[in-house]
Amino acid sequence: MAARIGRRTVRFDRPPSVAAWASVAGKQEAAGPLGPLFDRTTQDTTFGCDTWEQAESTLVGQTVALLLEKSGHAAAEIDCIFAGDLLNQCIASSFGLRALGIPVFGLYSACSTISEGITLASLLVESGAANLAAAAASSHFCAAERQYRSPLEYGGVRPPTSQWTATACGALLFAPNEKPPYVRAVTFPMIEDLGVTDQNNMGAAMAPAAAATLLQFFSDTGLAPADFDAVITGDLGAVGSELLLALAEREGLLLLDRHQDCGKLLFDRDRQDVHAGGSGAGCSAAVLAANFLPALAEGSLQNVLFLATGALLSTTSVQQGESIPAIAHLAWLSHETGGGL
Repeated sequence: MAARIGRRTVRFDRPPSVAAWASVAGKQEAAGPLGPLFDRTTQDTTFGCDTWEQAESTLVGQTVALLLEKSGHAAAEIDCIFAGDLLNQCIASSFGLRALGIPVFGLYSACSTISEGITLASLLVESGAANLAAAAASSHFCAAERQYRSPLEYGGVRPPTSQWTATACGALLFAPNEKPPYVRAVTFPMIEDLGVTDQNNMGAAMAPAAAATLLQFFSDTGLAPADFDAVITGDLGAVGSELLLALAEREGLLLLDRHQDCGKLLFDRDRQDVHAGGSGAGCSAAVLAANFLPALAEGSLQNVLFLATGALLSTTSVQQGESIPAIAHLAWLSHETGGGL
């Protein structure tokens, strides 16, 4: 049974397993440090389609199909999937999944979508409401640029604080307690907004949300960063990661020797022109699936906190001068089913 701890954390007494995972990434991502770890990469970022939006839908469909293949389960066996992306009305997810015959819950939590999916899928499986539940999140550099900034043909100049939206998708399958990795606990997030208005500085907008959720988890559980091998944020990039460390230290939380960020891991910033690092809903989803879940399964990592971060803006809100609210859903992922709480 799940047990509420503190104000916003839920501990699983029968931790659901991450039974399978899959990742597909594009050309720029394949050239980065994690390129060999992705299940599949492509040099054709159109995925054989006529538009960037169709390309992202194809990316989603391919990733979930690969997840099913790796898990040995048919689509008809999956009770539901929580999926989302950055496009208006989440069309990459809905169009990419419409032929698979899996019940779909569409999510929008910007770049934190995969963490939200992990939370909801885990809760469903642990409660018995679902036997097999999946989560997926995607993004595509060209589709996101067209929606949020300007089409690539415009040739707009990107400031140093900007991040490169990943062309990538990650998908996870959750099952009743079977084998590692396990989801040990989740923390429900609050929206944080410190008044950042620069849409080209997502790291600054999202860092307060990551700090707030981490502080809540440690307050609820009585645990500390030293109890974990890594504290993994979604895609704060170089700028947001520095801000997170400073915000956490101000509250007495020292993360320096534990913190890793998917946006910093995805690309080689010295060699690839990605400015402050990677971003996008597919960034943390693919990095989690390619880099961290295998390490948790084999036991080279024992316990990590994973919290993807999302900036909840839209093109309309930016044009109207609104600040950028942000959110960070947290999941405790472990090689073990017990200990620590």
